[in-house]
Amino acid sequence: MMRNYTTVLTIAGSDGSGGAGIQADLKAIAANDCYGLSVITAVTAQNTLGVRSIHEIPPAFIAEQFETIAADIRIDAIKIGMLGSPDAAETVARLIETLDAVPVVLDTILRSSSGKSLFDAKNMASMQRLFSLASLITPNLPEATLLTGRDKAPVSQVEIEKMAIELHRQGARSVLIKGGHGEDEYCNDCLLHEGRFFWYSNPKIDTINTHGTGCTLSSAIACGVVKGLPMNEAVKSAIAYTREALLAGASWRIGRGNGPLEHFPGRKVECRPGMNR
Repeated sequence: MMRNYTTVLTIAGSDGSGGAGIQADLKAIAANDCYGLSVITAVTAQNTLGVRSIHEIPPAFIAEQFETIAADIRIDAIKIGMLGSPDAAETVARLIETLDAVPVVLDTILRSSSGKSLFDAKNMASMQRLFSLASLITPNLPEATLLTGRDKAPVSQVEIEKMAIELHRQGARSVLIKGGHGEDEYCNDCLLHEGRFFWYSNPKIDTINTHGTGCTLSSAIACGVVKGLPMNEAVKSAIAYTREALLAGASWRIGRGNGPLEHFPGRKVECRPGMNR
């Protein structure tokens, strides 16, 4: 019997250390029972300590990757991560416009967790062009602060909701502001969807292995949406999955910095002498 897969295309940068970017996206997509496709926008030299350098893929080749996949395989949903440049963002926007009613989750990645710039923050027009094409954008607090031109991140629920409204006015249909960078002991995530606010509050997990958390969450949301969950339920399900991945990965010992999540939290991993865990 032929088996049909639901596909999710990730458009993002490559992380050779396996914790974030394309690699994290494909693992999260597989863990959420979808089939992952990929278009690479940049190749990075990075590890758990940070990003050393970035090699941007020419926009023409980004387009060729996308068009070659679309000519052969149905694309059911798209997750967008690191774009690298305004030209790449414009190219991706043009490509998405060729598809019919495909749900898109845009993770507005502007900086790496180590602080390295991953997008030209002086030219936000191309990023904002993608807002209107996305079903959901998922900035964290620092990114939302930058996108709304604020000097510092808001701390109150009312201020965060105002920021979500402002991003909606910039063109975003739905906005999820992730609260992991907040100083509270809880991670308070705020979703603005169809004129309503949904708050998700969970205790922060004591782990240094958080590399790729945003990539993982946005990929899992895309899977939930394409499988028919309402947006607020897709976000709730993705947060639960990401928390499981963080808890399962808390004991990883991969590298000397912020290690990755365990994207398949239910599996048994045999630890042998000499394993980097």
